[in-house]
Amino acid sequence: MSTAAAPRGSPRRRRGGAYAELEVLATGPQALVQDLGRPGLASVGVGRSGAADRGSFSLAARLLGQDPVHAAIEVLLGGLALRSTNSVTVVLTGAPAPATVDGAQVGHAAPFLLPRGSTLQLARPMSGLRTYVAVRGGIDVPAVLGSRATDTLSGLGPTPLQAGDLLPVGSPSGSPTVDVAPVAVPPAGPITLRAVVGPRHDWLDDVSALATARWRVSSRSDRVGVRLEGPALQRHTDRDGQELTSEGVVRGSIQVPPGGQPVLFLADHPVTGGYPVVAVVREPDVDLAAQAAPGQTIRIVLEHP
Repeated sequence: MSTAAAPRGSPRRRRGGAYAELEVLATGPQALVQDLGRPGLASVGVGRSGAADRGSFSLAARLLGQDPVHAAIEVLLGGLALRSTNSVTVVLTGAPAPATVDGAQVGHAAPFLLPRGSTLQLARPMSGLRTYVAVRGGIDVPAVLGSRATDTLSGLGPTPLQAGDLLPVGSPSGSPTVDVAPVAVPPAGPITLRAVVGPRHDWLDDVSALATARWRVSSRSDRVGVRLEGPALQRHTDRDGQELTSEGVVRGSIQVPPGGQPVLFLADHPVTGGYPVVAVVREPDVDLAAQAAPGQTIRIVLEHP
């Protein structure tokens, strides 16, 4: 089934009876509504999507004392500015973007109050790519196929945020659980990713070359996948000189196209692919990859199942 023509949710629509609304004043390079996605629909051609860094997204929900079903905002490289129509509790996780409320600094991974009429502004993070802005009650835009996640590959879900959007906030539930979470920030230097040898590793002349190389994150990376630049891996086709028949792929899959430059799939990956999956990155380390900036170095450690 084609998902390209599926309807998007509109964050610009007012929702009657909303507890509060967040007015988007600026977005930076990209700001998206995200939750944990649409699991279980791959058989009909719909990918899961959802937060690129699931660990940081879920941490925000825990800090607010609410279920991670609530949607938040995923901000790429800072630049977001929001004004609230009511007092709401907010927390920032993921890439530590310097943040202010009406000019006063607020902490990272620590819930704070955004008073009625006040403005929250995020600067560019010193390390990492994606900051999560979560609010108690959640971003209550219309769901599409059971999720409020924006899938940039298929076009499902809310449209990317724009200045002037009004985001309804649901009624608060629960309460913040701790004052601050002592979590490590995404590294600015080299990153090591653990990966299990994949089902098509024999399409490489030597799968260990994936681990001995030092890879750089390409500027062409996005929510679909991290494109890696380095020495071309030597791979082949089948006995008839053909590529693979398309088969299912998962988040964390490392595919090797004919050019030999690997692609590590992230949240908005396609549900099938025709290039060999030579390894699969372990789930917690995919979150690290989602925070890797262009030019950053990645080392892959291979584990055999």
